[in-house]
Amino acid sequence: MSPEFLLTAFIVCITPGIGVVYTLSVTLGGGARAGIWATVGCTLATVFHMIVAMAGLAAVLHSSALLFQALKYAGVAYLLWMAWAVLQSGGGMAITPARLVWRGILLNLLNPKLPLFFLAFIPQFLPKEAGLADLVILGSGFTAMTFATFLLYVILGATGRSRLLSSARLMTWVRRVFAASFAALGARLALERAP
Repeated sequence: MSPEFLLTAFIVCITPGIGVVYTLSVTLGGGARAGIWATVGCTLATVFHMIVAMAGLAAVLHSSALLFQALKYAGVAYLLWMAWAVLQSGGGMAITPARLVWRGILLNLLNPKLPLFFLAFIPQFLPKEAGLADLVILGSGFTAMTFATFLLYVILGATGRSRLLSSARLMTWVRRVFAASFAALGARLALERAP
């Protein structure tokens, strides 16, 4: 893996999106351990999207406007449900690790832009005579970078968590901000056009 690939992957991973918002909200609501489980879920979805891209299924999604729209609106509905769930939570999140992982997987699986992104991103860094092994190496590198970057967000969220939890008013605003973020990501996804 080239330094250029690693730097680009880091920039892509650190840019706030659905996975980052989910990981931070879970960390602030449930602590570092909950944030780590959320990170695992988001990373597993990344692995799935990498496999999809490697199998060429992303090209099918790229060519099928109907499939893209169906996946997109399922993702929008789930993001809006997440916004509502965050608003309804009363502070700390008492959710099982399995549910945290599953929500992270669903959030990223229902984002039709991810497989298309992988289809466009990874080939730029492959040598001309690249084979499947090269694709797996880059995909694994990107997945590891995703996990590491999300863990950084968990550390940041856990650091400020005790201060947030000590103020009911501040926690109310934090929940509103995360709910608005999920709703805004859902709206942005809804406006996404099929490629």
